[in-house]
Amino acid sequence: MSDTGDAYRQQGRGAVQGAARVSAPVPLSVLDLVTVGAGSTARASLRTSVDIARLAESRGYHRHWVAEHHSMPGVASSSPAVILAHLAAHTSRIRLGSGGVMLPNHAPLAVAEQFGTLEALAPGRIDLGLGRAPGTDGRTAMALRGPGRLDEAAEEFPRQLAELTRFLDDDFPDGHPYARVHAVPGPVQGPAGRPPLWLLGSSGFSARLAGELGLPFAYAHHFSAAGTLPALDLYRQSFRPSAVLDAPYALIGVGALAADSAEEARAQVLTGALSMLRLRSGRPGLVPTPEEAAAYPFSPLEREFVDGWLANIVHGTPDEVRAGLDGLAKRTGADELMLTANAHSGEARLRSYGLVADAYGMPAEESARG
Repeated sequence: MSDTGDAYRQQGRGAVQGAARVSAPVPLSVLDLVTVGAGSTARASLRTSVDIARLAESRGYHRHWVAEHHSMPGVASSSPAVILAHLAAHTSRIRLGSGGVMLPNHAPLAVAEQFGTLEALAPGRIDLGLGRAPGTDGRTAMALRGPGRLDEAAEEFPRQLAELTRFLDDDFPDGHPYARVHAVPGPVQGPAGRPPLWLLGSSGFSARLAGELGLPFAYAHHFSAAGTLPALDLYRQSFRPSAVLDAPYALIGVGALAADSAEEARAQVLTGALSMLRLRSGRPGLVPTPEEAAAYPFSPLEREFVDGWLANIVHGTPDEVRAGLDGLAKRTGADELMLTANAHSGEARLRSYGLVADAYGMPAEESARG
């Protein structure tokens, strides 16, 4: 290990853990899917993403992440690094990151260069969350990765992760084919920070790997709630202290939406549930309006899916959402809750994050960027 690589790695310490604000049980953060509702545009959704990031920063949310998705009309986050650069230009304090970059879709060097650039643009504020799923359907994954690479890509994840880490730390050993290949911006240019790595998952694979490597772990509770407790238990049992963490640190993504009334909240989250039903049925599209969702003729099987989906979304009045989040934090022992408000309108999502902050007494602070 080079001295530069060791120093570079040590800067991960302290960059992971957040602090709970006021009466929140744990740090609260934002996962923004940059959803696009029927009648709206990607341009409008990206503007809303900036508004959400600035609100989150001003109200004391710890971090704002965006996730890589492809070929989904209702989601405009196919290029996390591009969106994060835009958000960095409109914020000054909040941590920004990927939740996540789907590593098998990319060459590790390209990811190291993108996030090295982000770290140079927003020093000390960038997180690099990584997943091994494609973030899309099989045909689209083939278009991204090339024919014949779908199965091998997921199995190659540990090797790709190790390669990415060495590019970020610039510490390939002598004799390695990449020993003279440098990710730029990066430590080859001199001492600098580097984004901490997170592993993301909805199963035990990444939970175990994150624990064995001593990395922070983010679990996708918002779409795989049944596996939350087993995955967190596996992560904690597998954890080995590292240069990054002395103890496990687990974040969970939570579907959460607060509104002025329980009825309004229900109407908004139903739009996201119908959107997910269509996606799972091979009919992806823009997020439907509350009126369309309310009038949709659900079959018994579809109603069962939607009811199950909604049961795992914390929604209602601000007080109801607060109670739900408090209970979830207690049940799971999660170190951080990352809230995703999936609804048709950007205004509803933006208002939800403000109402949740109000419920916890998180004070408003002036944003440093205009």
